[in-house]
Amino acid sequence: MIREDRFLISNRPYAVDLSSLRTSTNEYEGGRKSYNCYLDAVWYRRRKGTTIACIGTLWDIQSEHPANAAEFLIRHDDGRYGGDCKGRWDGDTYWGAGAPSVIERHLALLRPMLANYPAIPDGYDGWWRF
Repeated sequence: MIREDRFLISNRPYAVDLSSLRTSTNEYEGGRKSYNCYLDAVWYRRRKGTTIACIGTLWDIQSEHPANAAEFLIRHDDGRYGGDCKGRWDGDTYWGAGAPSVIERHLALLRPMLANYPAIPDGYDGWWRF
């Protein structure tokens, strides 16, 4: 991924929580390993002419364990699937989680995010694009 200082919705950028990197190890015959990597992210998109705020994760399977989130992002070069959206807010309707506590947590971030479009929420680093 490439970090940019300028926001362009057409570039489909993501803001990421650099402290949220999670990994798990896949072990194969012969001692070979790969690593499932997940990083929390937020992003804006347009759906049917309406700007929406999204929350979810960026994920990748990498052959070497990333030392940190920045290394994960630099190596993450396959954007065909985009972010794994867990919730989205269009200013009127929420889509996503069913658990009330998760909905509340999502909306606490997504409502002000959409209201302050295209600002990066506190605690996130942006903008990253494929």
